[in-house]
Amino acid sequence: MISHVPVMLQEVMDLLSSGILPRRLVDATVGLGGYSEAFLRRWDDVAILGLDQDGDALDRARARLASFGSRMTFRQGNFSRIDEWINAWGCREVDGAVFDLGVSNMQLSEGDRGFSFQMDGPLDMRMDPRSGAETAADLLRKTSFAELARIFREYGEESRAGVMTHLLIKARDQGVPLDRTGDVVRVLREGLPAPLQRKLGTHPARKIFQALRIKINDELGSLERALGALPELISSGGTVVVVSYHSLEDRMVKRRFLEWKQAGRGKILTRKPLVPSEAEVESNYKARSAKARGFRMG
Repeated sequence: MISHVPVMLQEVMDLLSSGILPRRLVDATVGLGGYSEAFLRRWDDVAILGLDQDGDALDRARARLASFGSRMTFRQGNFSRIDEWINAWGCREVDGAVFDLGVSNMQLSEGDRGFSFQMDGPLDMRMDPRSGAETAADLLRKTSFAELARIFREYGEESRAGVMTHLLIKARDQGVPLDRTGDVVRVLREGLPAPLQRKLGTHPARKIFQALRIKINDELGSLERALGALPELISSGGTVVVVSYHSLEDRMVKRRFLEWKQAGRGKILTRKPLVPSEAEVESNYKARSAKARGFRMG
């Protein structure tokens, strides 16, 4: 059984409750359905459109939320097309949208998805494995030194991007396979001097895996497109809540919310991002880097 605990659930619900009573909500990253279940139980009249790229997650969410019947609608797809999904749902506007970004415990726990540097499996990392898009292994196989270093530096915020890239390109040129998560971890573990690994203060593959995942799934581009569409999709008094897990996403959300405020679109609800309590981090380690921001349209 996969452990699934919605991050900062109470804070997210409090932000949604600060505006109009939500009757139509979009759970843009429905995952295993934790947020949606709480919303459906909290508001008797709410109907939710749940989006996710991951078909396996949607299947589990459907089973979990089956008792709510027609109040829950599921669609498999990227939230970058949130305007299309809402229109297809038969709505011009909704009363709120919630985004819980990043990778889920389910995806991390399944080694054959390739998201985790702690489990050996195919170096895939696609949120939608049936999409036909390139895998992380494909990317490593063909990308130049300069481009790979840029990906690690920009998407992973890896200060040692050049060193990491050199090790991976050297291994590739020597015919060392880089088709599995364990291959990448092994190259970095064996190639980086022990003093440098200690100085990093974290697993040497952590930021590399983050960068590959973001690139493969165009996560920042998808978020940018979704945020760009939201002002025309959220009704007056409706709320947008975004829970992010690294500074690239959080900065993007902060900038967008500020732009909306300056354009007279509404009110920023979180002067500073909300962060989980020590007790939540202790019980749910995934929450440690989470930041939540909210904006009310109107």
